[in-house]
Amino acid sequence: MAYRPLAAVVLAAGDGTRMRSDRPKPVHRLCGRPMVLYVLDALAELPVEEVVVVVGHRGEWVSKAVTEQAPAGLSLTFVEQPERRGTADALAVGLTALSDRMSEADGDVLVLPGDAPLLRAETLATLIRVHRLEEAAATLLTTRVEEASAGLRVVRGKDGSVVEVVPAADTHRLAEAGATPAGRGSARRRPGRSGGATEDAGEDPSAPPASHVEVATTVHCFRHGVLAPALRRIGPSGRDGEHHLADVYGVLSGAGYSLASVPLSDPEEAAGVNDRAQLAVAEAELRRRINLEWMRKGVTMWDPARTYVDATVQLAPETVLLPGVILQGATVVGTGAEIGPDCLLVDCEVGAGARVVASHARHARIGEGAMVGPFVALAEGAVVGDGDQLRPPGPQAA
Repeated sequence: MAYRPLAAVVLAAGDGTRMRSDRPKPVHRLCGRPMVLYVLDALAELPVEEVVVVVGHRGEWVSKAVTEQAPAGLSLTFVEQPERRGTADALAVGLTALSDRMSEADGDVLVLPGDAPLLRAETLATLIRVHRLEEAAATLLTTRVEEASAGLRVVRGKDGSVVEVVPAADTHRLAEAGATPAGRGSARRRPGRSGGATEDAGEDPSAPPASHVEVATTVHCFRHGVLAPALRRIGPSGRDGEHHLADVYGVLSGAGYSLASVPLSDPEEAAGVNDRAQLAVAEAELRRRINLEWMRKGVTMWDPARTYVDATVQLAPETVLLPGVILQGATVVGTGAEIGPDCLLVDCEVGAGARVVASHARHARIGEGAMVGPFVALAEGAVVGDGDQLRPPGPQAA
């Protein structure tokens, strides 16, 4: 197989109306970081040669946040979608910022939204691998959900191949035309048992029940050479007047191109964040992942469900975190320190062997072996020396 370069286009032009905020949706914070950065983190683990971020509403805010905090090594370009005409139009705008190398070598273009912070690099790698092995023009990441909550349904032909992606309300019309809305067992590749996507075939006893149907996510991989012409054939939808990227599968299938798909076992991994409730769900999952990673690195958490550690915090081995601890910003905790219960530390440095109990601090430095608390609120920028003890005024127990 000849080498083909890989690029990515991140669609981050949404205004986030349901967030009810002036802040652009891609820069709403999760575990201390703008959510779009988690998408870029996943891309940074792949051999992506260039990344285009399509911005829209208050695009300068998004561009600044990404530029300042993006993973090292990513080649980033920003382009603005001047009018909100839908995801197909946003992708067409993004393609204009890709280098000539992508068209000359007919590379692959990974397309993903800026509001799906739970996507894993392993899932994207599987999508790319299947896309290339099957020599597909387009490959779609799919998942299965309860039929009542289905959004964009995957429609397959009698041979099991993807022929179109349509709103759930339109699947009856397509079924009458000979296509089949995909339900359980219709995908060519089954989801993995431990999350993510796999390439294995066959029956999976842990698969979703028959009441679940196959739906499209907003994650795709395309051959560059067929993508731009196909996008030009997508007209405004009768539903809302926008140009929807999902319609590209019907265009490509109708033109005789081969389409592939990869199912995802956990629908939440590819779920978009559109309102504050979904933001809270994504935050809870990211915190679970963060806590699990720190525990595997030698940090003790008495109750991980009640321990809140931002993605930007650094913890040394043998750190002990008791319930009710909140560590935010650039907080650094040294070896053997014990924090909690019920502490809030923001942008603090805690030395090795220190103890902080039921206290709050911002931009403070707590020295090695120091003892702070309980019930102490340090002044902003306070310094507690090595071995010092700081307790609230009043009678103290002997």
